[in-house]
Amino acid sequence: MAVDNDEDLALSRRAAAGDHAAFAMLVEKHERALRGFLARAFGADVADDIAQDAFLKAWRAAGQYDGRARYSTWLTRIAWRCRLDALRRNRPVDADDADVVATRSDSLEVDDMLARLTESERASLVLCEGHGWTHSEAAEMLGLPLGTLKSTVARAKSKCRAMWEGAHHG
Repeated sequence: MAVDNDEDLALSRRAAAGDHAAFAMLVEKHERALRGFLARAFGADVADDIAQDAFLKAWRAAGQYDGRARYSTWLTRIAWRCRLDALRRNRPVDADDADVVATRSDSLEVDDMLARLTESERASLVLCEGHGWTHSEAAEMLGLPLGTLKSTVARAKSKCRAMWEGAHHG
C-alpha cells in the first residue's frame, strides 16, 4: 500500500532539525482529527491532555517518523501509548473504568454505549467505524495484531448492538 506522505515527511524532517513552524503546520493539520478521536475514545475530559502529551512526544521524536505510514497513524499510535502510560501512572487498569466513563459521558446513547466498552474496544471501534481507518491501519496505531483488532471491533459492534436492542426493544 503506497502512502502519500511527502508533505508530512518533509515537515517532520524539518521539525526534527528544529523548525518550529514546520511542526506547527503538522499540529494544525492533524490536531482536530486527533482530538476528535481521543474525545470519542477516552472522553473529552482527558482528550486535551493526551493530545498535548502526544504532540510533545511527536516533536521530540520527529526524526523517527519515516513516512512508511501516514503521519496521522504514527501520531495516533503515540497518543494511544500516552493514554496507556497515563493509566499506568495514575492507577491500575480496573474493570470498573467503563462505568466511571459512563457516569461522565454525555446523555447521547452512542456516547453511553461507547463508554460501556473496554478502552481497547472503544478505541478500535472509533478508529475503524467512526474515523474510517482500515483494520490494518487501526491495528498498527494500537499496536495490535490484525486478527486481534478485527476480533475487538466485532466484539465491540456486538456489544453495542445488544445495548441498542436492549434499550429500544426491552
